[in-house]
Amino acid sequence: DKLKNLLELLPDYDLPEDLKSKHCKRCVVVGSGGILHGSELGHLLNQFDIVIRLNDAPVQGFTDHVGNKTTIRMTYPEGAPLSEHEYPPASLFVAVLFKSVDFDWLQAMVKNETL
Repeated sequence: DKLKNLLELLPDYDLPEDLKSKHCKRCVVVGSGGILHGSELGHLLNQFDIVIRLNDAPVQGFTDHVGNKTTIRMTYPEGAPLSEHEYPPASLFVAVLFKSVDFDWLQAMVKNETL
């Protein structure tokens, strides 16, 4: 029932057209473990068609190592970046929900409530 009620609150939404039209020929998933720090691979990562970033891995201040392109940001609610700069307007944020508290978080976001 909780999920059903929550889904009724959400607007119908599809992938952005520019993302739907991509065939995902070259994709990269960038994790949040810090292994890229010092790698200076940012320019290479930016060349991928789709860059998927996980959790709260920061981009600002680390672009030489991790690039600055973000197509999709996937995270659990508690792993979401706190800085608005980590959510580029052209990227898609995907909340990965599986715990009851995650659904409470989404409901609070949709209703603009305090958690």
